[in-house]
Amino acid sequence: MREHYDFSRMKGVKNPYIKQLKQPITIRLDKITVAYFKNLATELGMPYQNLINLYLRDCAAEHRKLALKWAS
Repeated sequence: MREHYDFSRMKGVKNPYIKQLKQPITIRLDKITVAYFKNLATELGMPYQNLINLYLRDCAAEHRKLALKWAS
């Protein structure tokens, strides 16, 4: 293997699958929820949006459903 490679003449190619990886959305969350995930993400050393994505992905993978009881 070479010690040095010259990438100056290399033409960059964008990832053709990038649009399939993540979908940008707009979502409204209350401030307490965002603060919770931001603090937790800081402790873990990762971006809070990635943490929220991981949590939601886990819920979807495990088919978790929220048990709600509405007061009458």
